[in-house]
Parts: sequence; C-alpha cells; structure tokens
Amino acid sequence: MHVDDDMTPGDNSTVADRVASVRQRIADAGGKNVELIAVTKTFDVSAMVSAFDSGCDGVGENYAQELIAKAKLLPIEKRLPVHFIGRLQTNKIKALIEVVDIWQSVDRPELIKEIAKRSATAKSQAKIMLQVNSTNEMDKGGCQPAEVEELLRLAIESKISVIGLMTVGPTQNEPELTRQGFRLVRKLADDLGLAQCSMGMTGDLEIAVSEGATMIRVGSALFGARS
Repeated sequence: MHVDDDMTPGDNSTVADRVASVRQRIADAGGKNVELIAVTKTFDVSAMVSAFDSGCDGVGENYAQELIAKAKLLPIEKRLPVHFIGRLQTNKIKALIEVVDIWQSVDRPELIKEIAKRSATAKSQAKIMLQVNSTNEMDKGGCQPAEVEELLRLAIESKISVIGLMTVGPTQNEPELTRQGFRLVRKLADDLGLAQCSMGMTGDLEIAVSEGATMIRVGSALFGARS
C-alpha cells in the first residue's frame, strides 16, 4: 500500500484541510448535501481513520483482499460506511458481504443474484448501485444504459435495495464528453425514480456536481498521488 511522500494517510490535519477544500469545491459547483466518499484503496488503514476523523461520509475500496485485511485492523468506533467501487467478481462476494455496506459497481445479473444469495444470511440488508458505462468505452466496467431497467427489475425481484446509479467519466477526461455521460446517468436515475447518483472524482467533480451527483469519490485530492 502506497504512502505519498509529502504526507501519511494518518496525518489528520492535512487530510482535514483537504476535505475542507474538496467540500468548498462542491459548494462552489452548486452542490448541496453531496456525500464525499474517500477512496482509500492502496493506502493503509490510517487513511480510513483520517477519513472518519475529517468528516467524510464513507470510504471507497476497489480490491477485495486489501479491504478484508484493512477491515480487521480498523477500530469499530472509527468505521465509516464502506463502498465497494472496483470491478467485482462473484467469487469475492461471500468474503465481503459483512464488510461492504454499499456495492457501487454492480453491472450484471450474476452479481445481483450472488449478492442476494449471500445477503440472505448477512447481518444487514445489502444496498447496491448499478454501474453504467456512460461513455461506451470497452475497458470500463458498467452495463449499457439500455440494460439498466432490466437489472433494476431483477434486483427488486431479488429483494435487493437499489439506491441509485454509478458511473465513471471518460478516460481522456474531455469535459464535454464527461458532461454528456454524467447527464445521461442522472436522467436515467430520475426516469427510474432512483435518488442517488455516484459520479465524479478529483479531476471532474465540478462537472459531476453540476449535473446532479449526490456522491463523489475522491482519493488523490485527500491522500496524495498513488504509486
């Protein structure tokens, strides 16, 4: 796990200042009640503690084994809701079911069925977000926009709570393409009666907020560059 040269993830004062800066960016973009999910992947457990102490709304993790290892070390009183935001494999769900609070990267029927199966015996009900490939990039996760309604129907039938949609902006970070993708996902969410939209990261959060994001996922702006 990488620790940036100019800080450690456990440097609460630095992280708190950066959280305040990001929240100001959200406000300047017109955002109200936008949740800040601190992406703690590749950083050690102290980043999770700093996110808690700095008033973030949740933490985002991408890798199953890394998250499981950190969850064992995290003091329960410092635990924020855990969002799984990485590519998800069905064979990892069983090990993660008691660790993950919100599954943001659900994009195919097999994942919905496995989450439903495993959550039947879990301590709390699973909550998911359907990931949409809004930029039509082959290397990105997410279902096609036309598939969202059918996945939502399957989740409801499987007694899984779908709280919203998630997307990732275009790799080339072109502002107009980014805006088009985010606008598409917000409209899909509205058409389907879903309140939450997780979209926007460090480089494009202003566009996301202006297009209706209710959650943004920020890592480097809080903890520094990753290796």
